[in-house]
Amino acid sequence: MNNKTFEPTCPLPVASKKTVQLAHGGGGRLMQELIQDVFVRAFRNPLLDSLHDGATWPVEKGTLAFTTDSYVVRPLFFPGGDIGSLAVNGTINDLAMCGAKPLYLSVGFILEEGLSLDVLQRVVNSMAEAARAAAVPIVTGDTKVVDRGKGDGIFINTSGVGLVPNGVRVMPTLIQPGDAILVSGDLGSHGVAVLSVREGLTFEGDIKSDTAPLHRIVADLIECGIELHCLRDLTRGGLASVLNELAAAAKVGLTVDEAAIPVNEPVRGACELLGLDPLYVANEGCFVAMVRASQTKAALAVMRRHEAASQAAYIGTVTDRQAPPVVLRTVLGTQRILDLLSGEQLPRIC
Repeated sequence: MNNKTFEPTCPLPVASKKTVQLAHGGGGRLMQELIQDVFVRAFRNPLLDSLHDGATWPVEKGTLAFTTDSYVVRPLFFPGGDIGSLAVNGTINDLAMCGAKPLYLSVGFILEEGLSLDVLQRVVNSMAEAARAAAVPIVTGDTKVVDRGKGDGIFINTSGVGLVPNGVRVMPTLIQPGDAILVSGDLGSHGVAVLSVREGLTFEGDIKSDTAPLHRIVADLIECGIELHCLRDLTRGGLASVLNELAAAAKVGLTVDEAAIPVNEPVRGACELLGLDPLYVANEGCFVAMVRASQTKAALAVMRRHEAASQAAYIGTVTDRQAPPVVLRTVLGTQRILDLLSGEQLPRIC
């Protein structure tokens, strides 16, 4: 005989002002209150105010760019940023790497039952602030709630559309032997900042995520007549992984100088302590650019006008196809193969 005490449950949700309930994703009163009180209040703009199934707008002359990405970073908050600002800046940067002017964003939230509404509000406010700072509004979105223990707090998907000006083409297949390889800033800050909070580590020096929108730097390069052959933001896998991806896509070789690659001393020291290679650590406000060699100095001058690219550097050259495709000239004067990692050094960092 089963002596388990019968515990009746009520199918009607009890409204809570402190945590996310399953009913917040059910399409009823609580969901409408969440949308109005949290999302609409933070993201308000004319295109969003219609609260339609999507946003519509007239298209200027040019080519549309579209991108989407999902963010599952752990922890949700870290030095220099959080999952909200990361999601906005990351999608803006994906559009910028296409040579596009970002126009509008959408956001989809997967929320876990029991999530503190204060935490959600903090993330949403951060997204709203990042979108306003970049002048790229969030115009549509979606919210779903999953059972407690099934969602790790918050997962965010952001999509974005942008406009590539007529005459601008930026893609890996345009990379040519002889092109200069430029990097917009120092490497590894984001990955180390996230790891420090996740594992409760402290390091000498101030290490913060470099998360930042990069579209204004790219627009400035285009307006100044820099011939951009390819751009790529250095997120998961860091510089080394991106260089391998580009070499394979363009069927070229890439040779870079270790001494020229900017890595701040606190990050370098933390990586040495943890056994990490900063060339493989993720960034969220840094990109690599392949430009015509004759425009190297001009491109660096334009990039360095922006705070997020103040440490922009020329780090190497595109060569004819070679094996291995990516080679690092070390500070000791030897050569080292930069290959793709078989796994991830730091999972869940974006």
